[in-house]
Amino acid sequence: MTDSPDANAGSAQIQDRGYRTFDGERNGVAAAMWTTMVQGLRSVLGIGRPAKTKILPVICAAIAFVVPGVFVGLAVFIPSEILDPNEVATYADFYSFIIAAIVLFTGLVAPEVLTGDRRTGMIGLYLSTPLTRTTYLIAKVGAVAVALSIVTIGPGMLLLIGYTFAGAGPGGLMDWLTTLAQIVAAGAVISAVYAAISMAFSAITDRRAFASAGTILCLLVATSVSASLVEGADLSENYHLLNLFVAPFDLVAHIYGETDGLAYDLAVTRLILGNLAWVVAGFGITWWRYLRMEVTR
Repeated sequence: MTDSPDANAGSAQIQDRGYRTFDGERNGVAAAMWTTMVQGLRSVLGIGRPAKTKILPVICAAIAFVVPGVFVGLAVFIPSEILDPNEVATYADFYSFIIAAIVLFTGLVAPEVLTGDRRTGMIGLYLSTPLTRTTYLIAKVGAVAVALSIVTIGPGMLLLIGYTFAGAGPGGLMDWLTTLAQIVAAGAVISAVYAAISMAFSAITDRRAFASAGTILCLLVATSVSASLVEGADLSENYHLLNLFVAPFDLVAHIYGETDGLAYDLAVTRLILGNLAWVVAGFGITWWRYLRMEVTR
């Protein structure tokens, strides 16, 4: 015979035990930053989220990787005596074929790293951990940079590996390692500049659509202003440093040592300073905005 529900009703108790201190392992600020960066990267790529959030990252990656895939295919199936792969696309100039993927990824995907936390209120929970606003932003910058490296470093790696197996790659081990270092450095330059622009607009609004529109408009307007100043007003070519479709990629050409085909004769020192100015301005706006932002924990 089982007891009725009312038979044990009097044994239920509610006890106020108060707050208990955390007695688990404390990994410190570095671990918190790492976890935040990984979570930001998962958010960008749509990992652990509905399928529709993965559409844009997949499209951007497909656009970025299909171009070097085509070049590798040409190198494999067409003899070098007929068509030299390095005459079709060098490591420096193939970026012009994937710039659409880089712009799409920067404008449509990366803003979710910052805007999502503010829109959902998660930023308050992050700042209740050992993270400060500065370390939180450093972690988020890492997430955006790693995500962008998929479309800035990944295609170059595919081109290098494909050309190597097709017998059209660098001649020796040191040349191969040098080219690898150039690919990483070139991708890091593009990622830094574009991530800075994206995060600056993402810090202004918590709406991804507005941040995306602002980022893409900035890229287009800067290009138009630069062309108007140089070609329309006949001013110095140094104003091409404002052009986000020229300045980063001309510096990339210098990294690879392929400067013969550049349309503008900009000194490498000025290219470094111009790109650095974009990076400092973008990340500076982001940091300043977050320092002044009211956050409820």
